[in-house]
Amino acid sequence: MAELNSVRVLEVCNVAPQPSSPAGSATPPPEALPLTLFDLLWLRFAPVQRLFFYEISNSFDTTILVSKLKASLSVALQQFLPLAGNLKWPQDSPKPILSYVQGDAVSLTIAESDADFHHLSSRSNFVEAKEYHSLVPQLTTSHEKAAAVAFQVTIFPNGNGFSIGTSMHHAILDGKSSTMFVKSWAHICKHLGDDLSGSALPDQLKPFFDRRVVQDPAGLEPIFLNQLQNLDGPNNRSLMVTQFKSPPSDAVRGIFVITRPEIEAMKQWVSTKMAEMIKNEKQSDRPHLSTFSVTCAYTWVCLLKAEEKQTDKPVMMGFTMDCRPRFDPPIPANYFGNCIAGRVIVAERKGLLGEDGLTVAVNEISEAIKSADNDGILKGAETLVPIVYSSVRSEKRFMGVAGSPRFGIYDTDFGWGRPNKVEVVSIEVTGAMSLAECRDGIAGDVEVGLVLEKHHMQAFASLFAKGLQDL
Repeated sequence: MAELNSVRVLEVCNVAPQPSSPAGSATPPPEALPLTLFDLLWLRFAPVQRLFFYEISNSFDTTILVSKLKASLSVALQQFLPLAGNLKWPQDSPKPILSYVQGDAVSLTIAESDADFHHLSSRSNFVEAKEYHSLVPQLTTSHEKAAAVAFQVTIFPNGNGFSIGTSMHHAILDGKSSTMFVKSWAHICKHLGDDLSGSALPDQLKPFFDRRVVQDPAGLEPIFLNQLQNLDGPNNRSLMVTQFKSPPSDAVRGIFVITRPEIEAMKQWVSTKMAEMIKNEKQSDRPHLSTFSVTCAYTWVCLLKAEEKQTDKPVMMGFTMDCRPRFDPPIPANYFGNCIAGRVIVAERKGLLGEDGLTVAVNEISEAIKSADNDGILKGAETLVPIVYSSVRSEKRFMGVAGSPRFGIYDTDFGWGRPNKVEVVSIEVTGAMSLAECRDGIAGDVEVGLVLEKHHMQAFASLFAKGLQDL
């Protein structure tokens, strides 16, 4: 087991955006961005923390590695200039603003650890959740100001590897935007020494900053602002993260894989069950069975069984959907910021734990997605702020979902190959499951990440494996 105090900070530096060339023809990124209704929902939510593990040869010069990561981060921030700034809520502004001023910079911590790199980066064993705490940076936040991002590079000289820890303010970036930035940084690092103008980034990694494409016909923005200011007293403009429930001290992390054939087998099994349960409905009325719905449903049901809570109280699940393609006209896929809306499901525990629990769970998730497509993605969104913040403060089980296999997170190559492992560290606080494409599997395989009490994780692992074998 890795020592928990084995990380030594070597340097904490401030990386400023590389100055733009006066001769550059590209339109410079804006220095200030107002928050939209999609950003406001996450204003006081926990930062999203990820951890990327990379293996390198024992002969590699880590001084060069650190130098390249610093230089490429500076260039990347030139393209994503607002990220070098801070989130503020001035008294004369109706809403918070992300702004960059000359002299702002991003915190980058350089550290060294003698912990067991192969243990920490393995996807086949459990890792104590607290073993990752010293590998991700803290985001500097006060009542008046919050940093947008922070990064940490940790070298493992005994394990021939390094990790990159990221902390990102959720009111500034959703999963798609944060992945776009890290991939841009990686792309620039990999090609450092080549042409580093803005055109060096592929089109899908060039951020689109125009906030005018986000419309608010239902007037949700003032509703969200009022709800946020009343979270902890009237007219509260604090930017401090709300108090989340404390994770258990013996929490462990685990990654579980569902292969594409297993997903297809689950879809077929659920489809047959649904046909028996709703014989009188038209085929077209039956919910679409997606990889997302069956993966989340299967994980949710296994988790409820593993926790063995003796209660009949309903359980909740929440997930977000990308709104970019759901607008008319669609918002560009490379839109920078949050552009996600949520759906919350309340289900009877008894039904999910019964013989047809998987089918019930899939149906609940599929119907929620269907309602977003039929009724509009923002239908009922005025209740999201109270639901989100009351759920994270409550001791009740609320299952969220972080990440997506569509992000292609394992394609994040800084020049030393694909990561051995990527973890969403912050699910320890939020209680969510994380989803990603599988690093080594075929297209369509999915990795599910969880943080649970040790005995619950062991029970979950057994139920998860047995259920897939029985398909």
